[in-house]
Amino acid sequence: MKETVQIVALFLGFFAGVTAFIALHHHTWKVSSDYGNVIITSNIYENLWMSCAEDSTGIYDCWYFSSLLALPGFVQACRALMIASIVLGTFGLIFTLIGMQCSKIGGENYLVKGRIAVLGGVFFILQGLCTMIAVSWYAFNITQEFFDPLYPGTKFEIGDGLYIGWCSATLALIAGCCLMCVCGNNSSREKTPYLYQSQHRGTPYTTSVVSQQPNSYNRNAYV
Repeated sequence: MKETVQIVALFLGFFAGVTAFIALHHHTWKVSSDYGNVIITSNIYENLWMSCAEDSTGIYDCWYFSSLLALPGFVQACRALMIASIVLGTFGLIFTLIGMQCSKIGGENYLVKGRIAVLGGVFFILQGLCTMIAVSWYAFNITQEFFDPLYPGTKFEIGDGLYIGWCSATLALIAGCCLMCVCGNNSSREKTPYLYQSQHRGTPYTTSVVSQQPNSYNRNAYV
């Protein structure tokens, strides 16, 4: 059961990393709204890196943002969070692959491998939090400008890139929680010694002590 959950968590983390990469490069984080416009001549959509305009004939043109420092602060923060999310997800995949019990990488010390798998779960959770904060923060600014009656610029709606980001964050959080719950409980259970109470003496022994004295019988026991 534990190996199955680890494999499922590994695949969820992998898909979370792939979808985070897709969301980072997706063109439509926000799309210009048709609400309140009688005549629509072009559609504008943006992401963290560029802005594109598409006319009624389907021809579109994109241009990258010229200056990083000229961008709003939340866009710069979302860039950093999404890049950090992909890096954390990569570390999560590596540590999970090493810590899996069905993997021969890193030896066969299952106590150490369990701790490594837990560390992989921590990286997955951090990945999900970074992605969730980035896309939610970006979506909050879109909705804030949309419902502001005094906002003079173009109003936008939530694009497909944000929905992909939310899916990525959910997958990463599920993968991290699975590894934390399964591997964390087993690691703590493995560290708990089992006490063996001797019938002839009042001193309790652990199983490791008893196993070291297999032939410690007195001659009087055979008399």
